[in-house]
Amino acid sequence: MIRGAIFDLDGTLLDSMAIWSTLGERYLRSIGYEPRECLGETFKTFSTEQAARYYQEHYGVALPIPRIVAGVNDMIRRFYQEEAQLKPGAEDFLRRLKNLGIRLCVATANDGALARETLRRCGVLDCFSQVFSCADLGVEGKGEPAIYRIALAHLGTKKSETAVFEDALHAVRTAKADGFVVAAVYDPYEPEQAALCALSDCYLTDYGHSEDFFALAQQK
Repeated sequence: MIRGAIFDLDGTLLDSMAIWSTLGERYLRSIGYEPRECLGETFKTFSTEQAARYYQEHYGVALPIPRIVAGVNDMIRRFYQEEAQLKPGAEDFLRRLKNLGIRLCVATANDGALARETLRRCGVLDCFSQVFSCADLGVEGKGEPAIYRIALAHLGTKKSETAVFEDALHAVRTAKADGFVVAAVYDPYEPEQAALCALSDCYLTDYGHSEDFFALAQQK
């Protein structure tokens, strides 16, 4: 039986991954430069500072790195404050879990305050007892299980009774290897869907097709 659930934010609850794949292009256009490439792929492993240096070296952007970083961060902030939306059916799904007495929290690599603000704007912050952020806690990203273990301790549930909802393969691998029940959520920005499906205990193509999860959740 599932008694607790830990939700990722971007790509799992929020339909927000597009901002990360197009952020480089958005930023360049905002300061008057036309991108010549798909920067989402180029910046996949870059920090914001590394991306700023790339703008300088490859596009001739004359702004200092701290100003570029501030501009990019402001663009991200505005997206979450004004544009980001829940995935279809997510609110009904969350409230159904709550009605079953399942405790819910969020574990995200995103900024915690921004995550809470976005969830409040989308009308579901009240579903969660806490929002945990890797950055706020000073723990590794989701290649390591630290954030899930902290969330688990807060929920007070057993790993075998706690579902982790994730859309990214590396995060699913981490949670599964650490002994959690894993519910994978489809997002088009994760290319390894077959591997995601094979590794997870339950695979949700969308929140409107979730009966397999509720059957799993109520197994004793």
